Amino acid sequence: MKEPRNHAKVGYSMIVVSASLVAIALIALAIGDDVLYADNMQRADTAHFNECKAADFKAEGCEKYWDRINNRISGIYVDLGN
Repeated sequence: MKEPRNHAKVGYSMIVVSASLVAIALIALAIGDDVLYADNMQRADTAHFNECKAADFKAEGCEKYWDRINNRISGIYVDLGN
């Protein structure tokens, strides 16, 4: 005869799976109105970067890019001196 505790382990696993599905459903409900949420975030960040690039990264809010420019990998070289 099989050990009866095996059923308990399966039951606990089913509870964990259902809890994770509930978490996924709550996240989907939170961003359900905007199905392209991540895409819109990426487009906004790209637009901000392009605006900063046009202003030679000297505009307000463009300081966050200073550590990533002026190197061979980025290929973007600007004079950041005020």
